[in-house]
Amino acid sequence: MTGTGPVEPVDSAETEESYDVIGVDGPRMTDRWSARWKRLSPRIRKATLGTAATALFAAGILIPRTLSGDERTQPPTDPVPWPANVTAWRYLGPAGLPETVGAHPTSGRFRFAVDIRSGPPVTLQVTGAAFTGLTAHALPEAFTVHAGTTRRVTVEISVSDCSGLPLNADLPFLDVTLRNTRAIQHHSFIFGRAYSHDLFELLRGACATKTASPAGRPSGSAGSQNAD
Repeated sequence: MTGTGPVEPVDSAETEESYDVIGVDGPRMTDRWSARWKRLSPRIRKATLGTAATALFAAGILIPRTLSGDERTQPPTDPVPWPANVTAWRYLGPAGLPETVGAHPTSGRFRFAVDIRSGPPVTLQVTGAAFTGLTAHALPEAFTVHAGTTRRVTVEISVSDCSGLPLNADLPFLDVTLRNTRAIQHHSFIFGRAYSHDLFELLRGACATKTASPAGRPSGSAGSQNAD
């Protein structure tokens, strides 16, 4: 019998009809076998137990061999993928400026979509933005994406030093740390023309009154090409 509610002591003076009955078990096979067993003579019970013991001993010898054969026919378990191999970033567009800005804002926000194709969840953290003189972090700082889902994330990029920044470059990238149950990896995701245009709008505005270096390609350990 099953039910819900706290367990309370049973008063033996009360009858069964004083409780709410919300379900009962059906007749069980063990109940019928128990009644039959009680009707057997001691001699027959002893012989039955001996036969059962012999059968169990034989099964103990044969079953491991059968299982070992079954295990050989099962396909091997797929290894957990490297997090960088199942992670993709897509640029969605600018997300505006931080609330506190001056005449020449030195920070901007950019929207991305992150996809995990398979495997266990991946935790990500943005660590850099292609050039010395820029800092980058995601909002929130670290986030987790599950396989088969897409997470939209905003990355804030700030200009800390204009002296080494080009005002135009191809294929800027984000440096990201990825973690799953297999490994922690540092990886660079490259983006194409749309992100390049929006990023350098920010750089030109922040460094408009300062001398910037000639245009050039970003240097770094870019490890993935997710171009727009």
